[in-house]
Amino acid sequence: MVVLAGLMSVCPAFAEEPIVGRASVVDGDTMEIAGERIRLHGVDAPESWQLCEDGDGFRYRCGREAAMMLDRFLAASRPTRCEFVERDRYQRFVGTCFRADGVEVNRWLVEGGLAVDWARYSDGAYADAQGEARAQALGMWRGPFQLPCEARVQRSNQLPSC
Repeated sequence: MVVLAGLMSVCPAFAEEPIVGRASVVDGDTMEIAGERIRLHGVDAPESWQLCEDGDGFRYRCGREAAMMLDRFLAASRPTRCEFVERDRYQRFVGTCFRADGVEVNRWLVEGGLAVDWARYSDGAYADAQGEARAQALGMWRGPFQLPCEARVQRSNQLPSC
């Protein structure tokens, strides 16, 4: 038994298998496939209640917009495949996901300004995509907004965790 446990910790063959199926969007960075809740690795989208400003000073629900855009994006090329990265503290499957046509969902969200590169978890994997979205004033980058992790902290009155 000890040998098996040791092999499981070093052998990728024992890693969780990818999840493939029709994705239902929970929010801008979370989906569900076949009853499994999946958190997109390395990106952070605004919460559904979160407000952002557009370039004209109007406020809009940017989290809701991110979720709706993600739903449309996934519907255009099914099924969705998510590759396992880890389990988070809520025991959600955390992964990098791809549409049937091979487009990476995590990167697409950041490229469109619908989520930010969460460098704490991504090690800056999407920094280039975020820089482009910011330079082109896409999505949240059209106007002022609060980082999603900061908005959650402020709403819950907890210590910062970004």
